[in-house]
Amino acid sequence: MGDFDKRVGQRLKELRRARDLSQQQMSEKLGLSRSTISQMESGKRSLTAGDLSRIADIFNLSVDSLLDSESDIRVVLEEETTYSRGPEQRVNVPQKNVRKFKEVLLYILEQVGSKPSVGETVIYKLLYFIDFDFYEKFEEQLIGATYIRNRYGPTPIEFRDIVKEMIREGDIVRVKDKYFTYPQTKYLPRRNPDLSLLSASEIQTVSQVLCRLSDMDARTISDYSHKDVPWLTTAENDVIEYESVFYRAVPYSQRSYEDDV
Repeated sequence: MGDFDKRVGQRLKELRRARDLSQQQMSEKLGLSRSTISQMESGKRSLTAGDLSRIADIFNLSVDSLLDSESDIRVVLEEETTYSRGPEQRVNVPQKNVRKFKEVLLYILEQVGSKPSVGETVIYKLLYFIDFDFYEKFEEQLIGATYIRNRYGPTPIEFRDIVKEMIREGDIVRVKDKYFTYPQTKYLPRRNPDLSLLSASEIQTVSQVLCRLSDMDARTISDYSHKDVPWLTTAENDVIEYESVFYRAVPYSQRSYEDDV
């Protein structure tokens, strides 16, 4: 097989891993064997036009974008005050949101980051519930991160890029650890959060989520998130829409809708 097959195979592997899909899950989506997926990713099997079309559909990309390694979802931390997720698969994150993201993450780490169970997966879910609980209660965004649905539960797209920036700036440190026998990524804060960027209602929502959920381990909080309506009503690997939060039921709903009548 030639260089083209190897490049396409590597692209397929990168997209699959970015969406937290196993080779087995990918094989089920494509109706192929797991060994065939392995051969595709290693460049030992050429992809047909039909393969490319089905893979593009799975990742919500055009075939051209699938073949272009620069066209996957990119996170742009910018100075503008606009937000969009267009056909180029860009996620533009205003600096206002970036600053809030950083301070909320530092507050989470300050309050519960030392708990043995609180690694990266738990942090993902805490951020999700903070964002969606606040939106349900106040119909405004707190951080306003973009969450996709994957098999582990809601995952904020912006997390890795903002964390990289925080590590470069010396705000946090990434530590590889273990939770029992499972590998775990933890983050340690190197400065206190600047809570002046958050309103009293925002701080209250963050604190309530931490009080309610921070004792859960990764498996428990992931399973818990899988029963929330926004996750349930979103297709795998799609963006979870904030508006779906208004269809929540007990115990997830944070708002008494009888009072609104």
